[in-house]
Amino acid sequence: MPDHITVAGVTVDTRQWIGGQRVASADTFTDLSPIDGSVLGEISRGTPAEAAAAVAAAKAAFPAWAATPRAERARIMHAVADGVEKRIEELAIVETTDNGALLRSHRRGVMPRVAHNFRFFADWLLKLDHEDFETRDHTNHVSWDPAGPSVLITPWNAPLMLATWKVAPALAAGNTVILKPAEWSPLTASLLADIAAQAGLPAGVLNVVQGYGAEIGDTLTSHPDVRRISFTGSVPTARRIAASAAPNLTPLSLELGGKSPLLVFADADLDLAVDLAVEQYDNAGQVCLAATRILVEQPVAEEFTRRFVEKAARLQQGDPREEATDIGPNIHPRQLEKIDGFVQRAVGAGARVVIGGHRKEGQYYAPTLLTDVAQDSEIVQKEVFGPVLTLQTFATEEEAVHLANGTRFGLAATLATGDQERAERVSAQLVAGTVWVNCFFVRDLQAPFGGSRLSGVGREGGTWSFDFYCDLKNTVTAPNGWKNHG
Repeated sequence: MPDHITVAGVTVDTRQWIGGQRVASADTFTDLSPIDGSVLGEISRGTPAEAAAAVAAAKAAFPAWAATPRAERARIMHAVADGVEKRIEELAIVETTDNGALLRSHRRGVMPRVAHNFRFFADWLLKLDHEDFETRDHTNHVSWDPAGPSVLITPWNAPLMLATWKVAPALAAGNTVILKPAEWSPLTASLLADIAAQAGLPAGVLNVVQGYGAEIGDTLTSHPDVRRISFTGSVPTARRIAASAAPNLTPLSLELGGKSPLLVFADADLDLAVDLAVEQYDNAGQVCLAATRILVEQPVAEEFTRRFVEKAARLQQGDPREEATDIGPNIHPRQLEKIDGFVQRAVGAGARVVIGGHRKEGQYYAPTLLTDVAQDSEIVQKEVFGPVLTLQTFATEEEAVHLANGTRFGLAATLATGDQERAERVSAQLVAGTVWVNCFFVRDLQAPFGGSRLSGVGREGGTWSFDFYCDLKNTVTAPNGWKNHG
């Protein structure tokens, strides 16, 4: 089996990265490009033995990395960011080829954000502190102790950005990492391993294990030497991870699915509201935060729908490598089947197709809007993870909140209104980890990120990331307890 493949002129190592070395597997899995279904190459398929070896490497490297002074950890992380910035074009074209997201977005936004992830948490580490405080004449000092080897399991829809949202704070905290990328988009995780090694990250501090979650996931999540698990993905997989981690009481951070609402009130800037709604087709609808349930106040519903259809019709769907393309393919034939199944069942149950509702040639699904959908219907209640939106109307603010909160999810919500008091009032009632008012998909790394209900457990971002990736310690010192030594 070849150790490397070439993707758009970029050489990518197909082997595992364990303990600072490339490790070939006895078996492989096939990586396909969603752009045209072509085979990109055969990727080393991890086994439980390799997963265990990665944990062992992380455990061995942990004491030295945890003891590394903050300034030195930060310096190495900035060097990783430098390496990312030098290879933005390579990372962008490989990721686009591997997962089908827009090349222009990878070049201008996603890959620069990858570098920023490392820089932000390196800088945050250096200012992370807590003022000592007095209680009953005793001094309390809070510190963040590195927790240990951390398993990070990441999804396929934004592979490198979502991986580094986890890798960067875990490394900054002084933890060692076992990164398990999604098997549908593994390539940029391999390139990250190369970049980190070239930046001087010590062997074993970052390990990358490729393969199917069902084969290596339990080994990673049930391992007694793993001290943190962060996962982004589906609710069923999260339940399996939680069960696997339970015997060791391994702390979990889970960012799961969403069925987020976009509430459009009659007093909103309607052009802005339409822009926000059409933006939900970003990345072919493969965004966990997407506001896939559009809720529009009745007096403006007809006009909103007309403008939405006009704007959506101007979207260009096609090869994501082309500058003019707005929507690329869906990641995998299985995902396309899932999307179409949702739509056809909804239509069979009485939903009306306003636009789309069908597959296109290859792995492309037409941007779809469905209306005449019941609140308790599958299409409203379950995550599709494709370019499929529903539209419902409401008569009152109370009804809008009721509909918005009427699923088992609570990842995000978007609100369009021209009334500041209404925005504050409604936002306070929405069940969501993030609420955007007259904007969408703005995330500052200082802010907490996560979901409510079935959308997740825990928060990451800023100090919240260090709270998760560290064991917080409070040292209480009694006064007048010191002896003088001459």
